[in-house]
Amino acid sequence: MFSKQAKASKGSVQIEPLPMSMAPAASDAARKAPPKVASLVSPDITIEGGITGDGELQIDGVVRGDVRVGRLTIGETGHVEGSIYAEAVEVRGRIVGAITAKQVRLYGTAYVDGDITHEQLAMETGAFFQGRSLKFQRPAAPQAQPAPPPMLEAKPVA
Repeated sequence: MFSKQAKASKGSVQIEPLPMSMAPAASDAARKAPPKVASLVSPDITIEGGITGDGELQIDGVVRGDVRVGRLTIGETGHVEGSIYAEAVEVRGRIVGAITAKQVRLYGTAYVDGDITHEQLAMETGAFFQGRSLKFQRPAAPQAQPAPPPMLEAKPVA
């Protein structure tokens, strides 16, 4: 079966590797940087104090303090007592405190007791929310105001 030699085809095709200039090149940064993985506060962990960072965080345990991260996910067993500041927040668990984020999503199992300041807010049926929903207002671009006329100096009359 394997000892037989394959018959040469009439028109043999030869495949040559691409020159290096045409081959897709992976950047050094993409090769060296590991993929970003969310940090996790597991269900059996309680943190007393604030959490700060730029990355992604998933809370399945309890945090008593303010949370400032890039992206936050509160799992069904997660509980936060304090203010939350993030780019995006997904809530499946319980929050007692204010949320400030560009995007906020409350799933059906969410319980939020506090104000939500947001650009986008989505709520599934069954989510509990008690507080105010405040639309995040981006500061308006400063409008060009005409320059005031030059001040004239008053000279005393002699």
